[in-house]
Amino acid sequence: MNGVAGVTGVAGVSDGGGVVGGESAAGSVVAAAVGGSVGGERLRRWRLVLGGDGGEGTGCVLGGRDAGVDAALGALYGGAGERDERGRRERSAGLGASAPSVARWLGDIRTYFPSSVVQVMQRDAIDRLGLSTLLLEPEMLEAVDADVHLVGTLLSLNKAMPETTKETARAVVRKVVEDLEKRLATRTRSTLTGALDRSARVSRPRHHDIDWNRTIAANLKNYLPEHRTVVPERLIGYGRASRSVKKEVVLCIDQSGSMAASVVYASVFGAVLGSMRSLDTRLVVFDTNVVDLTNQLDDPVDVLFGTQLGGGTDINRALAYCQSQITRPADTVVVLISDLYEGGIRDEMLKRVAAMKASGVQFVTLLALSDEGKPAYDREHAAALAALGVPAFACTPDLFPEVMAAAIEKRPLPIPDPEVVV
Repeated sequence: MNGVAGVTGVAGVSDGGGVVGGESAAGSVVAAAVGGSVGGERLRRWRLVLGGDGGEGTGCVLGGRDAGVDAALGALYGGAGERDERGRRERSAGLGASAPSVARWLGDIRTYFPSSVVQVMQRDAIDRLGLSTLLLEPEMLEAVDADVHLVGTLLSLNKAMPETTKETARAVVRKVVEDLEKRLATRTRSTLTGALDRSARVSRPRHHDIDWNRTIAANLKNYLPEHRTVVPERLIGYGRASRSVKKEVVLCIDQSGSMAASVVYASVFGAVLGSMRSLDTRLVVFDTNVVDLTNQLDDPVDVLFGTQLGGGTDINRALAYCQSQITRPADTVVVLISDLYEGGIRDEMLKRVAAMKASGVQFVTLLALSDEGKPAYDREHAAALAALGVPAFACTPDLFPEVMAAAIEKRPLPIPDPEVVV
């Protein structure tokens, strides 16, 4: 079979009841179930899903555009082929290790499928057929549809990339980064500017600057039951915007291979936060070593090419460095972005987090900063952090501004999914 369950729902070749795949026997059962009661269009869809095994049973012959779609899917996901000694089906089609054949295939899938499906198929080609090395050729980079995952792959190949390819790779990465900045920057700045203004409390606010929620909470002891009112002895107001630094933010990013998408998004957000005068932003990446990339924050592409995806993980060492850079604990937010698979000293890591929290630091742990679903993470370490009052959860890029705003204002974090939090 083609094995296209990951893409057919979008590509328009799934059956109305869902995407179904299987061996030839399963195909025969499906064909028997729908045969005689459905028209050629439904059989055509089943034929595309099942992939044209000689025993798939639809009796449908593809031609024209459908034949092209089937060939593009078969090249990636495989066709009928023979069985090996263990009874597993061997692939009879493939892209090979030829740049021209892959380039033609990339052109075909852009013709037949929408961009979102093209990106899924590109990722599958890299994962299933080992085509990463072909990305080291400039003509291949110019042919692919770039997204966050492709950027992560390029960064992992950075050290192996020849000089002739690096400029093309930077151009690809820059395009993705600029698109992300356009999508995320305005909302991030507006959300955090409001949070910064609200976090700067004043004791003698003008009437329209009074924070009534905090004022009432601070004066509940002065409630007069007979008048059913609160007499405010102390007013709490919002501070007015100023150019002075109000908060310090430290982004501490795990650059192990599984965190590629998070590294890309965190670098973009780091650049956005670094452009805000009211924030003093520091960006630190780590594996078993710690690298401070703060001086490159004005260009997130430089930040990304300063990372080295892969390798081990020493969270404790990274946090030790971040802790040494904190000058105003009560006005500092530390964001640890990591799957928490610690290769360093676990107990020391937890003691360090506890010490930062005790000093007044707002500590946030994100298991992932990406568009994907539930991440893989070390549940024992996540539970240990939760016991310190630091919930660990996955966060999408769209939610990140709200998380940062809540941390700046020292209010409960907007945790998105209770199932991905400890």
